[in-house]
Amino acid sequence: MQRFGASQRQTCALLQLSRTVYRYESVARDQSALEMRIKEITEVRVHYGAPRVYVMLRREGWRDNHKRVERVYRELGLSLRHKRPRRNKSARRRQPKQSVSAINEIWSMDFSMVHPQTASADWWR
Repeated sequence: MQRFGASQRQTCALLQLSRTVYRYESVARDQSALEMRIKEITEVRVHYGAPRVYVMLRREGWRDNHKRVERVYRELGLSLRHKRPRRNKSARRRQPKQSVSAINEIWSMDFSMVHPQTASADWWR
């Protein structure tokens, strides 16, 4: 701006930019106390993730929101390992289907269409 001899107001008007946006400076809050408290909680409670740590902090009176707690938790490298899904073991214990060699040797029942009898005749709807 100064090199071309234009004022801040003229330059912002030319770029269609608000002067408040141009002058804005973010103010970073000190998070060292929050980081220390999160470390203390996770040292005692090893299996606590960010949501549970957030709840504990709220109960202690901290007013930081869950997004900040999750970000600090992640920056500290405290993310828990992802559990691998377990395979259903019930399929291994099943017995193979029996082969039928005669009529009425094996019986089965289907409960999908059993309805309770009521006083009215509307039970089939």
